[in-house]
Amino acid sequence: MRINEVLNKVALALALTAGAASTQAAQKVCVFDILGASGDAFNMAKDYGLVMQKQGVTLELKAYTNEGVATEDFRTGQCDALLASAFRTRQFNTVSGAIDTLGSTTMIKDGKIDMASSYDVVRKVIQTFASPQAAKLMVQGNYEIGGIFPFGAAYPVINDRSITTVEALAGKKIAAFDHDKAQAMMIQRVGGQPVSADISNFATKFNNGSVDMIAAPSLAYKPLELQKGIGTKGGIARFPIMILTYQMVLNQSKFPAGFGEKSRTHWLGEFDRAMSMIKNADSGIPAAAWIDLAPENAQKYNLMLRESRLDIASKGIYDAQGLKVIKKVRCSLNPADAECTTKSEEG
Repeated sequence: MRINEVLNKVALALALTAGAASTQAAQKVCVFDILGASGDAFNMAKDYGLVMQKQGVTLELKAYTNEGVATEDFRTGQCDALLASAFRTRQFNTVSGAIDTLGSTTMIKDGKIDMASSYDVVRKVIQTFASPQAAKLMVQGNYEIGGIFPFGAAYPVINDRSITTVEALAGKKIAAFDHDKAQAMMIQRVGGQPVSADISNFATKFNNGSVDMIAAPSLAYKPLELQKGIGTKGGIARFPIMILTYQMVLNQSKFPAGFGEKSRTHWLGEFDRAMSMIKNADSGIPAAAWIDLAPENAQKYNLMLRESRLDIASKGIYDAQGLKVIKKVRCSLNPADAECTTKSEEG
């Protein structure tokens, strides 16, 4: 009888333990999406949550339409993970944040911008960062990058088509995000006037005429109603200032060992889905809104972005190690480029 009592107590203890495990609190994820819970980024995060549940991790998603608030909630521990643009996540990992730097992923072949090759650079960099060999680079302090996916090229959106040369930017008002010092530095470098903004109000400032130019991906065109600011005189220059990414940042202490690598692998697998969204957004912009630059200007401006990138990196704002990785990828895809014979960005 005593043996039965012992067995019953053991069985009860095991049942209680299993019950406790099943009701363990979910890890909270702050997800920034300009459209909130109905947006593409949040939908991708929902699918991510379902996949990670199979890995034994339950995620509770919270949508934010204000990226600054989402980032601060993560920084102060109210969330265990953050999905946001690299402009905000760079503070948690400067290496992965190097993808979103001036012209770092832009490819020019035969004197023309090659967007397909530019996205190939982004893909290969994300693959590199998702590999087990790069795991240490993805951790800085208690923060770990849990994945990256592209959000599209940031194009110059202007309210006047006469602003199609760098020289024409002199004196023009251009939106610059407060939290990204590089933007104001670049604007000042070309003689423009930086106007303080953030992702929640930069489009409004453009649409009401407070600024003459913003940089935005095609995915922002419809939700932010950029056609209002473009009007009949403006347009979108088909020149990528940079290719934007979304990045997942994990508070490493809140997740099981090895979770970061599984998470990065998942987001790498979402690359083509993200590209499909970008291509749909590109094709959704009226053909008349696009402005194509002369090939000589594309080459000149890309060189200008490179020089600006090097200058900003020398001031410690861009991560040298991250830029080194990206240059290796660019040169692996286009070894004939003149930059591949130089020591720049090689650390």
